[in-house]
Amino acid sequence: YPLAYYLAVKADPRWRTLLLILVIVPFWTSILIRSYAWIYLLGGQGIPKLLDTFGLGNPRLINTPFAVLTGIVYGYLPLMVFPIYVSLERLDKRLLEASADLGSPPWRSFLQVTLPLSMPGVATGCMLVFILLMGEFLIPAMLGGGKVFFVGNALVDLFLQSRNWPFGAAVAVALVVVMLVTVTIYMRATRRWAGGRDDVSLM
Repeated sequence: YPLAYYLAVKADPRWRTLLLILVIVPFWTSILIRSYAWIYLLGGQGIPKLLDTFGLGNPRLINTPFAVLTGIVYGYLPLMVFPIYVSLERLDKRLLEASADLGSPPWRSFLQVTLPLSMPGVATGCMLVFILLMGEFLIPAMLGGGKVFFVGNALVDLFLQSRNWPFGAAVAVALVVVMLVTVTIYMRATRRWAGGRDDVSLM
């Protein structure tokens, strides 16, 4: 959200297009290539060696939850940023001006005007990332070294390692049902919360 807010509100319009392109850059290459790049950066010859050169120790970064988290954030950040950016870009600036004219401080205008009106973008971004991340198995397998498991990794093991196709199919269907129910509940709750915030703002 801070990145999307900066791009939509604070960034210089002359540089905004370039900054948006930089956010999209990860999608220009395959996720496999990006994962291999992070393997090198987090491996013994990458960031740990650089830290050791400056006397900051030689931490183990690869095959850890931190490595998986880094790969996930790097890979899925644009999917979260752009829906929020679109919501903030479409925000009517006159509402913020009216809030300021009525004596509202910037932080209150953000909480009562900007944030509620951008919640559809937040909900869309969460839904996109949630759906794709639930089936993710490549990044945990490559950056986690088999020590960090996601649901996708469990499904791959059931189908390819255990060869238990009936149980794997049942787990996959259950996963889809859970995802649909969770997304539906989340979207309804977010819509109701955003509507309540709008009512408060109008008051």
